[in-house]
Amino acid sequence: MTLLDKARASQNVLEGIANAIPGFRGYRDKELRRDADRLEREHLAGQLAGSKKALDEASAAATRSGALDSINDIETARKRLDKLIARVRYADRGYSGFFDPVKVDDAVLARVYEFDLGLVDEANAIIASGADVKAMISRIDSMDAHLSEREAILSGIK
Repeated sequence: MTLLDKARASQNVLEGIANAIPGFRGYRDKELRRDADRLEREHLAGQLAGSKKALDEASAAATRSGALDSINDIETARKRLDKLIARVRYADRGYSGFFDPVKVDDAVLARVYEFDLGLVDEANAIIASGADVKAMISRIDSMDAHLSEREAILSGIK
């Protein structure tokens, strides 16, 4: 059961009655989808932040062993990871105002939600790369590119 399904199932009686109002159900469903997406991205950002521990350990080991050349790679990974975490955490929720030139409809929101669920695998690959700093950098860059693709979907470019 996805987070969106759990949100739908946990609606109370009053919300169920309100969903019977013409037009309100679609509005409410969009809001549930946006909220589920935000919760998923918050969880993902937290997991990615946890992978900083591997970088801290790699940095300490490199310092102890005198392998100062690898410190630059570790710092590169740390900076890119921080940027990625911020992009995940503060990514657009898919809101479009009444006068916005690009409207975000249900199909786009569903596509973005599915896209965000796919980011979980990429985050897990980053976490699994552990002390392999070069692999981590490569995976961070890959996930960063996918976030750019997400932005393009929401802006109507893709």
